[in-house]
Amino acid sequence: MANPLARAKYTFSAHALKQLPPDDGREVAFAGRSNAGKSTSLNALTNQHGLARVSKTPGRTQALNYFEVAPNKHLVDLPGYGYAKVPEEMRERWKEFINVYFHTRQSLAGLVVVMDIRHPLREYDLQMLDYAFGRGLPAHCLLTKADKLGRGEQGNTLLKVRKELGERASVQVFSGESKIGVDEARAVVSRWLEL
Repeated sequence: MANPLARAKYTFSAHALKQLPPDDGREVAFAGRSNAGKSTSLNALTNQHGLARVSKTPGRTQALNYFEVAPNKHLVDLPGYGYAKVPEEMRERWKEFINVYFHTRQSLAGLVVVMDIRHPLREYDLQMLDYAFGRGLPAHCLLTKADKLGRGEQGNTLLKVRKELGERASVQVFSGESKIGVDEARAVVSRWLEL
């Protein structure tokens, strides 16, 4: 089956609200702690090796990076949090930007929260899910780096996270490296973008 996300291309980065594109398309946002595997996930979903830059220095995404998949349909890479060695002032500015983005952006069709399967549901992950839940947006969690655990551990973590989140989000195991769950995640994102 053809990959509807394969045509994704980087279009621009927004560092402030006024730089966002017109609010009349459809976009799916990707959020995750620094080092959770967000760039690897985006690259796996689009089947492009270097679409989102994978960095050895976590926390490099410092803007909303837009990738156009089809006219007026975008994947949006949000700044990662956690390990990012950035000044507190910049962190607060990001926080405010993301807050306004989530509360006002009408084009936002869904949120993908990327979490390391070995460290799921950290404070930031829950905060992102709260944003989506507060807006009534669908949310989907990728438990990344699943190849680092055995099948039994993967299944146990998946059940635990599903139980904790209940109806607030759908959850799956995922590995951009070994392609576990890529088709499932791609189908969710494509449906939200109406591709």
